[in-house]
Amino acid sequence: MLSLVLGFRNMVRAPAVAGRFYPADPRELSKQVDECVSASKRREKAAAIACVVPHAGYMYSGAVAGSVYGALRLTRRVVLFGPRHYPRGESLAILTEGEWKTPLGLVRVDAKLASELRHGFPRLRDDAVAHQAEHSLEVQLPFLQRLLGDFTFVPVVIGTDRFAVLEELGTALAGVLQAQPESVLMIASSDMNHYESDVVTREKDRLAIERILALDPRGLWDTVRDRGISMCGYAPTVAILTAAKLLGATRGELVSYATSGDITGDYEAVVGYAGMVIR
Repeated sequence: MLSLVLGFRNMVRAPAVAGRFYPADPRELSKQVDECVSASKRREKAAAIACVVPHAGYMYSGAVAGSVYGALRLTRRVVLFGPRHYPRGESLAILTEGEWKTPLGLVRVDAKLASELRHGFPRLRDDAVAHQAEHSLEVQLPFLQRLLGDFTFVPVVIGTDRFAVLEELGTALAGVLQAQPESVLMIASSDMNHYESDVVTREKDRLAIERILALDPRGLWDTVRDRGISMCGYAPTVAILTAAKLLGATRGELVSYATSGDITGDYEAVVGYAGMVIR
């Protein structure tokens, strides 16, 4: 409540999952991030309009996320969309001011860009409550801190899956980014299918991945719903895909895919993780 009384400008959002999803010790965290991105560092870095990365604990999905971040020519301004896993706060929640803390330091919210998006899509609400315990955005920040150092970002969590709203949000986002003097990377944070067998999960994930790589937001929305795919961040991905197409994206690339079974050896109930780049 204190952060709400002080206002967003003075708010420092404390880490919610440090020590659980990733190490709380800065040295251990830096080491783990470096290990996650090390394989892709050998690739030639390329620019991208957007990417899709997972948000589970680093031991499960960190290598998949790192394969994307390590291969990208990252920008110093980022728009980060993720699902709202908990029924707290607004269903379309942005923060337009403040800082987020991780064990690697503070990351500043891009107040100018966030305010422009807020005005471009008035359904977005400035809301700290929806962000307070949510991990889907937080786990991306140490990767960006380690690879970029100084950067700013716009945090948005989405708790609705109405296609018309997501399409409108993506359209507004494209309009705002088109007016920026420099490139801004859009990141959709999402895990794939949850808690079915490895065989079933890989097949369901293949269907969703095909729609993402085809830059087909409506097809992704229909496929996830029709095939019962428990992709937690499909709504943010629909919005990001909509914006990416309007910004000139022409193709998608699957950089890496894995399931939790690859780590645990339990293939009866897995979660899928996909890392994709949209250019």
